[in-house]
Amino acid sequence: MAKNEKNQVSQANTNISGSNTQKDPDEWTTSDEPMTGAQKSYLKTLSDEANEEFDENLTKAEASRRIDELQHKTGRGLNNQ
Repeated sequence: MAKNEKNQVSQANTNISGSNTQKDPDEWTTSDEPMTGAQKSYLKTLSDEANEEFDENLTKAEASRRIDELQHKTGRGLNNQ
């Protein structure tokens, strides 16, 4: 995945402390659609780094939540890392 794509995914999934600028994935109008290519690629990378199973059949909302979980587990993508 290109560095720019990683940054976009990371920025889209990083929760800004004390802010409500991030919309709940369950409220997305496209939440039930399959995850995007960028989400899939980044999630695969995070899953590998965390030694966690990768599920390629997640929805956009599920992928967003899983990315958040794995970022916290790996420390990747947090604080612009």
